[in-house]
Amino acid sequence: MTFSLILLLSAWTNPAWSQVQPDVIYGEDGRLDLHQVQNPKIVKMAECTVALFKEDRVKIDPERKVAVLTTKNYGEARRLCPEEPFRDQNVGAFCSGSLVAPATIMTAGHCVKTEADCKAVRFVFGFGIPKAGAGTPAELPSSQVYGCAAIVAREQANSGPDWALLRLDRRVTDRAPLKLSRDGAPAKGTRLFVIGHPAGLPTKYAGGAAVRDPSPKGYFVTNLDTYGGNSGSAVFNAVTGEVEGILVRGDLDYVLDQERKCFRSNRVPEDGGRGEDVTDASIPGALIPKDPPGPAYSELLELTK
Repeated sequence: MTFSLILLLSAWTNPAWSQVQPDVIYGEDGRLDLHQVQNPKIVKMAECTVALFKEDRVKIDPERKVAVLTTKNYGEARRLCPEEPFRDQNVGAFCSGSLVAPATIMTAGHCVKTEADCKAVRFVFGFGIPKAGAGTPAELPSSQVYGCAAIVAREQANSGPDWALLRLDRRVTDRAPLKLSRDGAPAKGTRLFVIGHPAGLPTKYAGGAAVRDPSPKGYFVTNLDTYGGNSGSAVFNAVTGEVEGILVRGDLDYVLDQERKCFRSNRVPEDGGRGEDVTDASIPGALIPKDPPGPAYSELLELTK
């Protein structure tokens, strides 16, 4: 396999795009914290999820070897209604991503657009709640925080593919990269789940979803329960466990409760709303080695070391 170093840049010209986020609940809210997930394989997959933080929200304390995270209360920040799930947790991430090679993160193209954006982002592993009552992490081992060395490739097309591969400042050695599907868009009805950081919250799993429409070029439409902050999240095939795509856009996340003057999640029927768009993982997957540690894998290491 030959790896392209061409930076794929597509102009984003729709001014209304900033109002369209991957945010809505279809049917019942399927989001769970890590300690609520019973399947150990899914918990293992979640270890490869990263929260994208702005650099000024992550302070490294070299003496204690910890990263201090700046977060804020979710309920207060969003003026949420009292019954909203997770309102007592804190938010900090602006996007999500996943480890797909030893020093490569896959995310949405609109999360990191320029080399300046790359330099200003920090990838944080372990921003989750593994035990009941633990609360939002305020500190994590500094070894779990990585910088962005370069954009390997990206694409951002209006109502089309939206993805980026980002080179970390060092290799990840304590977890194995996720496996990507390379078969194109999954068939209608394929069962899916997503792992990421909805609204910037600690890691959440959301299952019980499926492919609605596999026909658009470069992406497919689902009914995943996702929010802003889930942009860049890995979307998994619930049967094979492979990554089928990257969550990139969707319906509105919150609606105003006029009587109570607070915001609540936008809830629609399972088959309602516009659906959530997922970029086909086989597109960036063309740049990721299939069977490490063969020659292609070695070539990628030259890009990511």
